[in-house]
Amino acid sequence: MPAWGALFLLWATVEATKDCPAPCTCQALETMGLWVDCRGQGLTSLPALPAHTRHLLLANNSLRSLPPGAFDHLPQLQTLDVTQNPWHCDCSLTYLRLWLEDRTPEALLVVHCSSPDLATVHPLGQLRGYELGNCGWQLPASWAYPGVWWDVALVVVATMNLALLAGLLYTATGSMD
Repeated sequence: MPAWGALFLLWATVEATKDCPAPCTCQALETMGLWVDCRGQGLTSLPALPAHTRHLLLANNSLRSLPPGAFDHLPQLQTLDVTQNPWHCDCSLTYLRLWLEDRTPEALLVVHCSSPDLATVHPLGQLRGYELGNCGWQLPASWAYPGVWWDVALVVVATMNLALLAGLLYTATGSMD
């Protein structure tokens, strides 16, 4: 290989890894993209990741949650390792769960929850909706328990419907005679 070819490859490698987050190490891949290794760095939040990240290793950190859309700017991301983190498995992990379901469903069985108590030590893939919390998807208090008047209104409407149905039946059978 000519010297200019080696220099070009060296330049491409340096350019590709210059956006590597500080606590992580990055390696340029032959097929374009980056291998970003952030394992065991004590991360408590996701660092700013280069857009051309293809393999991302976040195992053995202190990550408890991820913001929704955390990987949306990484269209090349193929491999994600988020094991051995103290995940707080509530509705804030819905994005991670859906991302893994779409791309690597087998990973859902190796990502374990550290909290809350209802989800502790369960794989993320085995949790159901109620175990992830209500996620704010509940009716407002005014509709959740409107009181006795709501029940009275329903009884009145049901009674009126029955009276209307009885009148229609009486009219229909009366016209046949």
